[in-house]
Amino acid sequence: MISRIDLRGPLPRDLRDVLPRADLDVEAALEKVRPICEDVRHRGAAAVRELTARFDGVDLPAARVPAEALAAALAGLDPQVRAALEEAIRRTRLVHRDQRRADVTTTVVPGGTVTERWVPVERVGLYAPGGLAVYPSSVIMNVVPAQEAGVPSMAVASPPQADGLPHPAILAACALLGVAEVYAVGGAQAIAMFAYGTEDCPPVAMVTGPGNIWVAAAKRLLKGRIGIDAEAGPTEIAVLADATADPVHVAADLISQAEHDPLAAAVLVTDSEDLAEAVEKELAAQVAATRHTERISAALNGRQSGIVLVSSIDDGLRVVDAYAAEHLEIQTADAAAVAARVRNAGAVFVGAFAPVSLGDYLAGSNHVLPTGGCACHSSGLSVQTFLRGVHVIDYTRPALAEAAPLVCALADAEDLPGHGAAIRARFDWEIPAS
Repeated sequence: MISRIDLRGPLPRDLRDVLPRADLDVEAALEKVRPICEDVRHRGAAAVRELTARFDGVDLPAARVPAEALAAALAGLDPQVRAALEEAIRRTRLVHRDQRRADVTTTVVPGGTVTERWVPVERVGLYAPGGLAVYPSSVIMNVVPAQEAGVPSMAVASPPQADGLPHPAILAACALLGVAEVYAVGGAQAIAMFAYGTEDCPPVAMVTGPGNIWVAAAKRLLKGRIGIDAEAGPTEIAVLADATADPVHVAADLISQAEHDPLAAAVLVTDSEDLAEAVEKELAAQVAATRHTERISAALNGRQSGIVLVSSIDDGLRVVDAYAAEHLEIQTADAAAVAARVRNAGAVFVGAFAPVSLGDYLAGSNHVLPTGGCACHSSGLSVQTFLRGVHVIDYTRPALAEAAPLVCALADAEDLPGHGAAIRARFDWEIPAS
């Protein structure tokens, strides 16, 4: 059901090249989404309507979801689901509120200060997927940090279902969060709508949220015109485990991410061959008993999934750092100490009682995380995603006078006489050229 990679012994130098990884050709998808985005750019709402009819099979005279549909979705929400969403919002808000940075003023010299102000993005577009599965939790993970950052204007887009509206759970989550601007638009056309604006939807400065390969390709294509969080690929879980881990837990956690998508990655890294064998048996039993057997089997059998055998947990740490998983579970003896040594992961889940499923919904952490090895250089979605640091420079005349000779010396050294002249113009005494 799942392949093995034996890395016991000296680890290869090119670890990233030998580890399981999904094939995701965003470059090839670029050429398919380019005409879609250009169509929306030139024809606006009419193009969005035609593309929605073509790809989603519904003809919508207007993309924006009416207020009464949001209210109806919330009214019809299962009370237990509503309670879960409300608690998820509360916990996520607690964590993200503590991320808000304060402005800092540094006195460089007497009379000369630099203040770093944190200014929220003016308007953002937040994408909530609606394909194989529907994720109201992703609405929470996008909206809450934007709200805590102080973003004054935000809109949510999610693909329409057969009735022409996004899934009711998506709409209900928007209503709970107080988001009134929601669009029944999915795929690349949603990203283009946000980037260029239409008669229905003003343009945004940034787009965040996970999506399929077409969404990722559109975000890559339009990056620069808009800011993006990341090009989210298929979800992935890595579990670093030793002989103390419970194979039932490990198998269940691998399956929990494999059920997202046939391209989802599930990787176990262990120094215990006994654990590897026990997990393989558990996978066979648990997959047969779960609802999405076909999808999960495709993910576990794919080249992106596998069990990696290593000689030691130290080697396992090197492997998971090279892999840079979106979600990394540590199920070892002294898991907290091992987790503290991890450098590359979107999020780290410590011990037997912090599974990825908790982080997906109710830990308070954000589940919009870097995939495809990008965790070695990128972070997950946070309040910081929606803030820009702006330096404010304030110098008095005496403070500038003190710095003037040095500024002019550097300007002359770089053969930029206009820079020096801009300093000299402020004083009635001569600053000698170098």
